[in-house]
Amino acid sequence: MTGPGPNPTAGPNPTQPAPKGARGQKSVCVYCGSRPGIRPAYATAARATGRMLAANGWRLVYGAGDVGLMGEVARQAQAAGGETFGVIPTHLLSREVGKRDLSRFVITETMHERKKVMFMNADAVVVLPGGAGTLDEVFEVLTWRQLGLHAKPILLLNTEGYWAALKAMIDRIIAEGFADASLRDFVTSVEDVAALEDRLRAALS
Repeated sequence: MTGPGPNPTAGPNPTQPAPKGARGQKSVCVYCGSRPGIRPAYATAARATGRMLAANGWRLVYGAGDVGLMGEVARQAQAAGGETFGVIPTHLLSREVGKRDLSRFVITETMHERKKVMFMNADAVVVLPGGAGTLDEVFEVLTWRQLGLHAKPILLLNTEGYWAALKAMIDRIIAEGFADASLRDFVTSVEDVAALEDRLRAALS
């Protein structure tokens, strides 16, 4: 187990290259819910995502919880022999049931530091269904992308159309003049894990 992360007063540096996993392997940050949601398809897709990451030799970077979709992704990645890198703040260790048997388990002091460490240790971002926390994470990395602070792919797994409303909101933001049309290009939506795998292979090759 790793103790509290870097100085929590330091601001994020999203332009810093992501540290690699073992033997220079690529890492994929997965944002998703700490709850399972009401549709069984959400958990099914989360489990398939974990297996897919492991099968391709990509390290899973995620929020280190053992609950909800987070736990589903991590357990399947582990079962398939994949590397796992989890990051969790002290105040969520009990609530999200910190998964201490990961390849690397990092405890930070704040949510801000958690997000920073996750992003800096990833080469791509995948977003599964989730709630307000997941939205916070995806809009932060989307904003950084809009500002030119990184060029990492951001992929939405649109299980049963879950992210349709988010895509419509981005269209509305553009239509109302609050962003350039390029904002739409910074997020790619895929309908299933097979398509997600294809996109990741193209981006990480």
